[in-house]
Amino acid sequence: MTDSEGASRGGLAHLRSDGAAHMVDVTAKEPTVREATAVARVECSDAVMARLSEGSVPKGDVFAVARVAGIQAAKKTPALLPLAHVVGLHGCEVDVELADGGVAIRATARTADRTGVEMEALTAVTVAALAVVDMVKGIDRSAVVAEAKIVAKSGGRSGSWVRPEG
Repeated sequence: MTDSEGASRGGLAHLRSDGAAHMVDVTAKEPTVREATAVARVECSDAVMARLSEGSVPKGDVFAVARVAGIQAAKKTPALLPLAHVVGLHGCEVDVELADGGVAIRATARTADRTGVEMEALTAVTVAALAVVDMVKGIDRSAVVAEAKIVAKSGGRSGSWVRPEG
């Protein structure tokens, strides 16, 4: 069994037979169109929520900074995650909006490559969430990055998947 076959036989693709971590070789895989969407949430105090809704955060446009930070982070994913592949990121959308008690962030990453972009989508939302915290910490240091998760992916050998709600 080769290391890349480990995943297809129920093994862990990023572990060699001796237990050492390695980068999976995707050379033989055909490029396909792939997409992944992730969401994150930043819980904020009422004071922060008021300033966000008024657009009066002293550091500036929180949503614009978070969107750009998320896109930039998605492009840097392989530099941050040692086993992530360099992927031709062909599209990345990051949406940031007020939600009940916080800020909701959603990112969708797209490629036509040999491996998926789940980590790019997750990196986008988590760094966007960190940007929100950085922008509002002068008003209230209690902001919390509450969650980050993949909610959908499509393309590749495993096909489409959507996170069941509840």
